[in-house]
Amino acid sequence: MSKWTYKAEFLYLTTTGWKSGQPHEIEIWYVAHEGCYYLCAGGRETSHWVQNIQRESRVRFRVEGKEYDGRGLVVEDEAVVTRVRALFDSKYRWSDGLLVQLCATG
Repeated sequence: MSKWTYKAEFLYLTTTGWKSGQPHEIEIWYVAHEGCYYLCAGGRETSHWVQNIQRESRVRFRVEGKEYDGRGLVVEDEAVVTRVRALFDSKYRWSDGLLVQLCATG
């Protein structure tokens, strides 16, 4: 039995392209922490999805069988960064990237 049986391994994030204005969906690793979801961008600020969020924070995402409207933002709080990196290391054995928080709205 896979360790991902009860929790999805991936989150599906849809951002709005800052140049095209078109929706862009990616499949990405995630962790949950204190009611929000966190993503780790290996390409850091050069990742297109991060650039999209920095210009338009409204996003849609699907995770664990549910779909949400939400907001994304780059995590700057060092205490949150430390905790979320530990969660990524525990789940994926990798956390070397820019952390982005997604929280559902409404």
